[in-house]
Amino acid sequence: MNKIRVVGVAGGSASGKTTIVKKIREYFGEDIVVLGHDSYYKAHDDMDYEARTQLNYDHPNSFDTERMAEDVRKLIKGQAVDIPVYDYTIHNRSDRTEHVEPKNLIIIEGILILENKELRDLMDAKIYVDTDADERLTRRIRRDMMERARSIDSVLEQYSNTVKPMHEEFVEPSKRYADVIIPRGGENTTGITMLQEYLKHLLED
Repeated sequence: MNKIRVVGVAGGSASGKTTIVKKIREYFGEDIVVLGHDSYYKAHDDMDYEARTQLNYDHPNSFDTERMAEDVRKLIKGQAVDIPVYDYTIHNRSDRTEHVEPKNLIIIEGILILENKELRDLMDAKIYVDTDADERLTRRIRRDMMERARSIDSVLEQYSNTVKPMHEEFVEPSKRYADVIIPRGGENTTGITMLQEYLKHLLED
């Protein structure tokens, strides 16, 4: 196996990170593994459903980032890992895991991955997807209602109470650590093409 490269893809909630990661995956085929920070939400088996719905899922302390960093280090060494699986419909970690084998390109995706120095130090390249706040809110409403069985009232309440203030406090400031900033998310086909070429050269270096 060639040298394993680690690339972080960060940005606000519903900024288009997943679309960009999908385009990278399509470009590199089987030679890529993607780790979502959301998979590492902490388990809250001690709480009932209503209590879990009130948690702040956009604060750095919501994630078991230490475990994610350890999994990335193992993959870099060529070791397979079993990552947790999060269930959005119950606001809790499920009892399943996903087995992940090391690949030449490891993509780390999430809103707060650039906020954490331990993760940043493992990355060979850091990408920030920069999308207008109104557009991100529209996408989030659509996604959470269709994919995560959420009501529009609950989506808007969560956005006002935690998503927006946490974005302003933690996510947006982390943009300064990015090596590459892609405006407009998945709509920026030129930026995505340039990113694909950049990552190709990174792997060939």
